[in-house]
Amino acid sequence: MIRRVWAAGLALALAACATTPDAAAHPEARPYAAEADAARNVDAALARAATSGKRVLLVLGANWCHDSRALAGWLETPRFAALAAQSYEVVFVDVGTPQTGEGRNLDIAHRFGLAEITGTPALLVLTAEGKAVNLDTAATWRNAASRSEAAIHAELAALAGPPAP
Repeated sequence: MIRRVWAAGLALALAACATTPDAAAHPEARPYAAEADAARNVDAALARAATSGKRVLLVLGANWCHDSRALAGWLETPRFAALAAQSYEVVFVDVGTPQTGEGRNLDIAHRFGLAEITGTPALLVLTAEGKAVNLDTAATWRNAASRSEAAIHAELAALAGPPAP
């Protein structure tokens, strides 16, 4: 019985993190640190955003998830790094496996109005005041590995808001 429950939970977790036929089509990175003080990192990013006029790009994911690794990989490329440098304070938050009840740092998502994380990654864009500007699309990023570079860049550029001073 326990094996069946464990297997069903693992299958659910893997299904929530969509698969892609060609994992080499996107870069990957593993920036989600379970031991990081996520709340402190978010608060520091909000403080920097208040000074810089940028928004906060809060990436809620996990290293076990290829969609999370893919999004993080794109964010490390020169094209995305330039967009982030101009418009965002980026914070990666490890959320574990919330799909199976083994989530962590979920209070951070709740703090900004994201009631539930049903797949990873989720992506919140926050104003310097901590107001989420994309609650309607925050949970749609769990297919990040199958999105094109151009589509990801266009969405992040649109969410960046007005240029930082």
